[in-house]
Amino acid sequence: MSTNNVHLKLVNITKRFGEVVAVDNVSFNINAGTFTTLLGPSGCGKTTTLRMIAGFFDPNEGEIYLRDRRLNGLPPFARPTSMVFQDYALFPHMTVAQNVGYGLRMQRQSKEVIQKRVKETLGMLGLEDLADRRPDKLSGGQQQRVSLARSLILEPEVLLLDEPLSNLDAKLRDRIKTELRAIQQELGITTIYVTHDQEEALALSDQIAVMNKGRIVQLGTPTEVYYYPSNEFVADFVGTVNLIPGKVAEKKKDVCIVDTDVGRVTINAPNTALSKGSDVRITVRPETISISSSPFPDDETYVNEVQGTIKVASFEGKIVCYWVDVNGTEIMVEHYNPGPGGALSGQVYLAFDPTRLHTLPSTGKSSEQIAG
Repeated sequence: MSTNNVHLKLVNITKRFGEVVAVDNVSFNINAGTFTTLLGPSGCGKTTTLRMIAGFFDPNEGEIYLRDRRLNGLPPFARPTSMVFQDYALFPHMTVAQNVGYGLRMQRQSKEVIQKRVKETLGMLGLEDLADRRPDKLSGGQQQRVSLARSLILEPEVLLLDEPLSNLDAKLRDRIKTELRAIQQELGITTIYVTHDQEEALALSDQIAVMNKGRIVQLGTPTEVYYYPSNEFVADFVGTVNLIPGKVAEKKKDVCIVDTDVGRVTINAPNTALSKGSDVRITVRPETISISSSPFPDDETYVNEVQGTIKVASFEGKIVCYWVDVNGTEIMVEHYNPGPGGALSGQVYLAFDPTRLHTLPSTGKSSEQIAG
């Protein structure tokens, strides 16, 4: 990421609670106007990191900068940030308009300024007709919008969101997610978002920081994190993946041949750190695997063809999920737009596109150990 437009910078941040190290020597930059997500499992340190940026916690070590201004030691109200909480934190005795205008009243803005900006902000978020309602008369999605409006009206330099969609049902979460990204892009506001939901992170972000056990284990674009995970934890945590163990049989500049239990696999543009004889795991995303009831044509795309037997097929409308046994190894396949013909059964052929495979050094751990 370019350093010419860095808006927020964390340098070697560590936070301890007694003997527990919640955040361990974390550093990253966030460019102005971008959407960055801190992604990871519960207890990985992502919310603690967000709260240090907001000023609710001070780091034990390291520094936080907004442009060239050091934020360490500044209370939340003295920082040009605003936070949207997971539980919305709306005042139950206030109307929507009063909740949204609360921060401006604390700034002792004039009544005219407050009324004008409340009206503008409610209009931007489609809340004009709800101005006089109290929070207990609002749906979850409406409460989420009010909470967001209360932060945006302050015109912060950095917007902080702590799992704001986790209390919403799936369909509403998808709709609010789209609205949130549209608003962020329209305003051009630097945004930091915390979630454990991989789909949210991939859909919303310009940059994702994957965290585990208090550390950042990968920082990159959604495409980089999804297709080129830095290690087995990231591969297994972000999306669904087949991790196929193998050993490098041959290594050339642009091609790697790997012997696996499912057969010999050719990989284009392999991990350059690997060498012949290396133990590896091949990451194969289920949606990149072709499946057919008959052999594939003789084509470079289908060079990695294997045979297997379908053990389970799950029809989910726009997709059929298959669990296929290939020489004792279970491979998950996602077949989109299957059509009215229904799911396949019995013996099938799978093909792994050599341009969509990624290799990682093997840790020798099981999937359960990786996730833990």
